[in-house]
This record gives sequence, structure tokens and C-alpha cells, in this order.
Amino acid sequence: MTIELPEAFIRKMKSLLKDEFQDFYSSYNDPRHYGVRINTLKVAAQQFATISPFALERVPWCPTGFYYPEGERPGKHPYYHAGLYYIQEPSAMLPVELLEIRPGDRVLDLCAAPGGKTTQIAAKLQGTGLVVANDNQAERVKALVKNVEMAGIRNAIVLNELPEKMITHFADYFDKILIDAPCSGEGMFRKEPEMAAQWEKHSVERCSALQKDILESAAMMLTEGGRIVYSTCTFSPEENEAMIVSFLKRHPEFRLVPVQAEGCSAGRADWSGPTSWKNDDGREGSGIPGPAPLPGTVRLWPHLVRGEGHFAAVLEKAHAAHAASADEAEERDVQASVYIRSADEHTLSVSHAGQIKVNAAAGRLARKAAGPGKRGHKEAEAGRSRRDKNGKGKPKETFMAATAAWEAFIKEHLTVHPPGELVVYGDRLYLTPAYPPALDGLKVSRPGWYVGTIRHNRFIPSHALAMGLKAEEAVRRVNLSSQSMEAVNYLRGDTLPVAEVDILRAGQCPAKGWCLVCIDGYAAGWGKWQDGILKNEYPPGWRMT
Repeated sequence: MTIELPEAFIRKMKSLLKDEFQDFYSSYNDPRHYGVRINTLKVAAQQFATISPFALERVPWCPTGFYYPEGERPGKHPYYHAGLYYIQEPSAMLPVELLEIRPGDRVLDLCAAPGGKTTQIAAKLQGTGLVVANDNQAERVKALVKNVEMAGIRNAIVLNELPEKMITHFADYFDKILIDAPCSGEGMFRKEPEMAAQWEKHSVERCSALQKDILESAAMMLTEGGRIVYSTCTFSPEENEAMIVSFLKRHPEFRLVPVQAEGCSAGRADWSGPTSWKNDDGREGSGIPGPAPLPGTVRLWPHLVRGEGHFAAVLEKAHAAHAASADEAEERDVQASVYIRSADEHTLSVSHAGQIKVNAAAGRLARKAAGPGKRGHKEAEAGRSRRDKNGKGKPKETFMAATAAWEAFIKEHLTVHPPGELVVYGDRLYLTPAYPPALDGLKVSRPGWYVGTIRHNRFIPSHALAMGLKAEEAVRRVNLSSQSMEAVNYLRGDTLPVAEVDILRAGQCPAKGWCLVCIDGYAAGWGKWQDGILKNEYPPGWRMT
């Protein structure tokens, strides 16, 4: 075994797994499994299978996920730079599948960086609804933004905020929320051996406290009838089953939704106690005896599936009409002695900045009195407020000039009018999805699809705009073969000789101008063509090395 596992971790897993421990321990000698998930905003999974440059084998729990052989380098292929797939550990593909996203949903990825699950969410939305991707670590948000843009996502907002600071802006707003919670990372020891060396520094107790706060924030941002999927990449019951059961005790308006996922094992109700493992000397107590399953929770074990360790739980928030009343309140048995209080006894109490307190029953009554159209009215007001500001207080003339430059670019260089409301931040232009909540006071990395900048009263298209376009949406395009050196040279930032006859044009437009560069028909960036030369506009920080 090349990985040196901490002794305390070994004792813990022996206590948890008992007869299964040896199989689990031996799995660390097995080779890693590698995966890619096809970006269906760009290409259908079945279609990609016909053009894939490497062998693919389907991941059981994700219809767009595939294993690829060790030794392949998908990150070096032009298709990666065209955003056709995301390189992702196979087990990490499960949580988004459990969200059951539908077109038009408003979805929050609360701990989103580096963005793999955000791109999976966006692919399921297929340009409808809204995805808000948030991470509270500024450095990690940089990778999140890049992956959102590479995937060609048009309907995303990227934030860099603490979850508790988002509540007032997004109370009762989201249909689906993903919490890929920060955790002690035990399930990633084989993938990232350095995490094993750092394990004892990532205290289970510290992680559990953080996860509890994140869950509380998410509960207040989820609309009635909405779904939360909580996931970790750790084996720790304190961060998994015990965390969920504790949450349910505090929140009678939530229930666990039984799920079945191919290749997955059920979570364990007997691991939901306050302490669910013990050392060999017996100093620590154990949880509920017996290996009872906990429906609505799933585990991926590295000795049972081709993937690393993962846990997920599916939580659903009741509609007000179905919430328990004082007369109807009953104990809800989820095979883990979960006792639920009546709704009118329940008060959400979160120890965040500001000591936010919300009475759940009063909140439901207020929403009922407001009528079904209240949320729509709020969105319209937010949109008007944003338009009145004309881009963070910029003079109206500046905003109008930016709008005119953008419209002129569309007329000259695009065959479609991209959807979304134009907003201006400094010299940058964004198309934000229709009527999201006002974002004032939040740390906003991307208020929408970043389409370009204004320089000397002219519009300069962004790389994100190119990545979000389909080939036929550009007036001019050049198509490079993924197997050619021209594609590689373009991705390296080189200027290319391109004959005028190779510029594909819509109608009778001149060949000179901004040109969408495609690889096998998939948008990869911009170039500017003139007199047989394609000037490379591929961003320096994105270039293939």
C-alpha cells in the first residue's frame, strides 16, 4: 500500500465496518478510477461517444458520466478546451443526479468551487431557470468562474459569500439546493494521499459545526416543496447520518426522500447517534446498535464501486398545506429514532452574524397571506431597481452607450439576440437571467453571462461569450479539426493563416471581422480575420501548455 493511513482512521473504520473492513482496507491497493462527464450544453452524451478520442465506459449512477482508461490525458485534448466534458471523479457525479432538476428550476450550488457540480446542474437546466453558484473562498471562486465560462453556461450567477449572508436576498427562493459540504475528506485518501496526512488537522468536530450552519442557511433559502441534497466525501458518520438526523430533529418541515441509485448502498441509521465509532479500548460510545438502513441517504464505498468514498442525503421541504399542525404533530420514525416537533412549536435559530431567527409557522402564514404572485412581484421590483441604477450608479448616458455598442455588435457579428437582461459593471457587460433577486450587498463575481467589455466606445466580446455560443449563432466562423496542428496552435495562442474561402459566413457579410473559432464544429474562442490572417484572441490564462 502506497498510502499511509492514519492509525486513528484505521481504528475508526475497523469499528464501523467490522467484517467488511479488510475488503475496504485492501481497496487502497487498487488503481484509481478516472471519469469525465459530458457537457450536454455542447454535445449529447451519445453523440460524444461516437467522436470520443478515448475509450468510454458508463458510470452507473450518472447517464452522462463515463470512466476513461488510466494513462489517457483528456485535459490535453482540444475537446476539453471546447468545453465538451468536465473531468470529474466518478463518485462526485452522484449528488446532482439526486436533485432531480427540472427545466425552469432555480438551483443553488452553495459550496460550488471548483465548479464541477455547477456545470452538471446547468447542463440539466439546458439554459432554462437559474443556477447560483457560491463559494466563500475567493481563490477558489476563480476556478469556479473559469469552469462556468468554459462550459458555456448562460444562466449562472457566481457569488463569493458566506451562506448566512445570502439568506435575506434568497429567503424561500430556490427550488433545489446542493450542499457539497466541506468535510474531513476521508473518502479522497486514495485520490489525494496528502489528505490522509492532513486528516487529523481537519477535525470532524470542526467540520460538523460548519456543516450544521450551512444546512441551517440552506433550509431558509429553500422554497416549500423544494429539495436539498447534502453530500460529503467522507466516511465519518458524525458528518453524514448523524448530521442529517440531527437536522431533521430541528426541522419538522423536512423529510428524507427514499432514493435508489445504481451501485449505491443505503446510509446507516445505527450510525446516527452522537458518537458512532469507538477505539479498540472502548473509550468512545457507539450509536444505535444493528445495521439498520436510513432511507433517503446513500453511500458509495471504494471496495464496492468503481469510485471514491461519498455520502449523500435527499431532503424535501413540505408545502405549507401539508406541514404538520399542532393537532396533527406525530413522531416520525426514520429508523433512527428521529423525533419531530409540531410546526407551530418550531423556530429556526441560527447562530450566525446578526442572530437570524425565523418562526417557521409565522413565515408560512405570511407567505399564504401574500398570495401566489408575491415572488414574481419581488423579482420585477428587483429588475426595475437594477435597471434604474444603470450599472452600479453609472450615468444613464454611459449605460445607453454600452447598450448601443452591444446591440451594434449583435447586428454585425451574431445571428441571434442572446437572452437576458443587460447590466453594466464598470466597463464590463453581463446578461443576467430575467429578474433574479437584487444582489446589492453581496460579493458578486459574475452577475450573469459575461459577454464583453467597452473600450473606447467599442464592444470587445469576451471568451465567455464565445464559449456560450453555438457555431450557427455567429455570422463568421472558422472550423478547425481536433486532429490538426491548427487547433493546437490556436489553443496555444498562435496567429493562424486562414484563407478567405475557409471563413464560413451567414449571408453576404464581409469576411473581415470577429470570427468564432470552432473545433469540429464546437465553439472554442474568438479570432479576428483580415487579409488571410486570423489574429488569435484566445485568453493567455486559458492557453494550452
